[in-house]
Amino acid sequence: MAKSNTHIIDRTKRVISIRGLHKSFGTNHVLRGIDLDIFQGENVVVLGRSGTGKSVLIKIIAGLLKPDSGSVNVLGNDVERISYRELEKLRLRIGFSFQSSALYDSMTVRENLEFPLLRNSKHLSTQQVRQAVEKALDAVGLSQTINQWPGELSGGQRKRIGIARTLIMQPAIMLYDEPTAGLDPITSMEINDLINEVQERFNTSSIIITHDLTCAKSTGDRVAVLLDGRFVKQGSFEEVFTSGDERIKSFYDYNFIT
Repeated sequence: MAKSNTHIIDRTKRVISIRGLHKSFGTNHVLRGIDLDIFQGENVVVLGRSGTGKSVLIKIIAGLLKPDSGSVNVLGNDVERISYRELEKLRLRIGFSFQSSALYDSMTVRENLEFPLLRNSKHLSTQQVRQAVEKALDAVGLSQTINQWPGELSGGQRKRIGIARTLIMQPAIMLYDEPTAGLDPITSMEINDLINEVQERFNTSSIIITHDLTCAKSTGDRVAVLLDGRFVKQGSFEEVFTSGDERIKSFYDYNFIT
């Protein structure tokens, strides 16, 4: 299913602006001078095969990796120039949905969701924390799992709980790292729908890292294809994949869309 165009995107407001970004690891030149803008309320899919630098890109955006050169501006902050304290504050406005879900197996679902609040929002009362946890679980449709352990959940449920734990801090930006990796087709569709629901309900701006064309088509307001360290095409899913570029065509042929 293609992404609907009902969501309002404010193209006068850039929440992320990247210019001339380079990143290498030794002789491996991963990012070779990329430019990218993300606008308020927009879901942008960064599409590419494994090892093309997609995850490196979002780690740089979150300040988890330093670029070799170029600029990264997130919510009006130059990520390279702000202090560590300012970076920590900025990260609270960025939700990072890890490929592995990154749940603590020694904590119940409730405790996993409480953890970021107890660490970063110490002014909240016990009742406010409880309400925030219940709201986040309701947002991902898993209120009934509140007292379960991560080991008792399916892969799709773990993904949803990971997203709920991110949403509990009310981020302005969501970064999804391979959200459908390792999931069956039906569960993948549910995660795609959830990404769109999060956009609508919380008015987030998102970068979705994937090599899954179905995910890209379902969630992306715009698709940016990353090949050989550069963006070779950006636009709607249809605009990108009607391109005559053989590199893009081969990527399309590599995948399967129902």
